[in-house]
Amino acid sequence: MKRVLNFLPWLFGTVKGHEFLFKGITTLILAAGAVVIMVPLAFMISTSLKDPAQIRSDANTLIPRKPQTTEINGERYNLYQVTVNGISREMAMLKKAPGGMANFVDPASPDEIYELKINEQTPLYRLDIHWENYPEALTAMPFFRYLGNTLIVTFVGMAGMLFSCSLVAYGFSRFRARWLNLLFLLLLSTIMLPSQVRLIPLYILFQNLGWVNTLLPLIVPQFFANAYDVFLLRQFFMTIPLELDDAAKIDGANPLQVLLYIILPQARPALVSVGIFHFLYAWNDFYEPLIFLHTRENWTLAVGLQTFDAIYTINTHLIMAVSVLMIVPPIVLFFFSQRIFTQGVVFSGIKG
Repeated sequence: MKRVLNFLPWLFGTVKGHEFLFKGITTLILAAGAVVIMVPLAFMISTSLKDPAQIRSDANTLIPRKPQTTEINGERYNLYQVTVNGISREMAMLKKAPGGMANFVDPASPDEIYELKINEQTPLYRLDIHWENYPEALTAMPFFRYLGNTLIVTFVGMAGMLFSCSLVAYGFSRFRARWLNLLFLLLLSTIMLPSQVRLIPLYILFQNLGWVNTLLPLIVPQFFANAYDVFLLRQFFMTIPLELDDAAKIDGANPLQVLLYIILPQARPALVSVGIFHFLYAWNDFYEPLIFLHTRENWTLAVGLQTFDAIYTINTHLIMAVSVLMIVPPIVLFFFSQRIFTQGVVFSGIKG
């Protein structure tokens, strides 16, 4: 023990010791943050697998379970692991008694009744998972129709966003013209414009075009570049050496071919990053679908889930089941693309 105490000052007094301590503290903080984030998710999944009786009686337990019971004289009683005369036995609780006591009986010998303290005995449970909550929740409302609408809005809009933002970012990062930087600052300033400010003009425009209550107001605006994604792509495009453009031009490539065959293949991490950002935005967007979509046939998942929550307020297990299914696609998408996503965010944010 003395050697260990003498070793610690030397360890933490060195550079490596400081690095080791810093990494250890950082790891603990990140692990604690991960636990805090995962606990609500775990309880949501657990609640989606319980029945209403379990939620009311055992809401704070993570594992879906029910008390073990046994039948005595035609009636069912909960089983407990009790200790009688130093011997652990399984007994059924017949009824509670005053003073925190209860009457217990051995199912094999129902005539022998023991009066024991309840808090000293352990109730027995069995695993009780209700997978049927998921099909019941999905068939309560046309969620598959909402899923189709959401996928159309998400992926068609993503294609339009990548197309338009790539062109604009390419122009700002590669071309040189008078007032170009001023135009870029003007574009970035639109980020500060609240979406509520442009809501009424957009609604009037889409109403005159006959697009209200269709998916077009959610898709067509994505084909016009937005400042946030243009900024990320421009920052990444500026990290690509200009010598590659010059070499392509010497080979006879025009500016559009330079974009298609030189810039975009090199910018795959940035494209994946902005694609994921758009997917998360479109997948979870509730505000715009609520404004522009009036009939249930055109709703997206976010609006459908909110309505489902309002209708089935007391059916917490069904609400949690639909919520779990809604968060699965973003989690799966990020899981399979996290490496290239992180690379794109880092390069887009610190270079250029």
